[in-house]
Amino acid sequence: MEQWRGHFMEEDDDHGFLAERPLVPTRKSGMKPHYHGHRDRLRQRFAEAGSTALSDYELLELFLFRSIPRADTKGPAKALLERFGSLPEIFGAPERLLQEVDGIGEAAARDIKVAAALAQRMLKADLRDRQLLTSWSQVIEYCTAVMAHEDREQFRVLFLDKKNQLIADEVQQTGTVDHTPVYPRELVRRALELAATAVILVHNHPSGDPTPSRADIDMTKTIVDTAKPLGITVHDHIIIGKKGHASFKGLRLI
Repeated sequence: MEQWRGHFMEEDDDHGFLAERPLVPTRKSGMKPHYHGHRDRLRQRFAEAGSTALSDYELLELFLFRSIPRADTKGPAKALLERFGSLPEIFGAPERLLQEVDGIGEAAARDIKVAAALAQRMLKADLRDRQLLTSWSQVIEYCTAVMAHEDREQFRVLFLDKKNQLIADEVQQTGTVDHTPVYPRELVRRALELAATAVILVHNHPSGDPTPSRADIDMTKTIVDTAKPLGITVHDHIIIGKKGHASFKGLRLI
């Protein structure tokens, strides 16, 4: 009769701490699950050639190693891509939807959101001490990362100083899937508190289509008319969609 025992396997501890493993057979001492060899090979490829040597699902597998230390991560990685379509949409998805994917539990979903937050902080740091009007691609990249995959509308304001450098980046309102209430006087009051001389307005369309609505155009005009007498310039209003963006200045709506 085969004997079973619980034991620790330090070499398999991806988190850097020991955790008790399930009962394993002693007949083949040191035997590892099949996925460990795959993990070692994937790590080696990344170490030798970097991320360009890995496909999207393989890079996602590699990321999930620490979140899912005792199971094959290829299946969950492929399932995430099948469900959401791309890496940006995976990292932008809410935790509750991530956990609907087979193999993705609370820990993995939380780790994905932590990674997304780190990436957003990095993009935001790139905007510091820059003149935003001459760093437009970085502005769009940052706004897309933080807003494109939200399932509700957000109205964000980038407050700028007289050199057009970023003072503050704030979400003023969060609304429904197709509407966000905006209060021009409150926005201008906040700009005055921050001693901002200009703003860039940004909001997202969860539908994915960044085309401005009539309500978007009217609201923007009201903000411009409220801010201008107080010496605050509205440089642009950007609408972020999943597949692109629209600029009011580019469309000559400002």
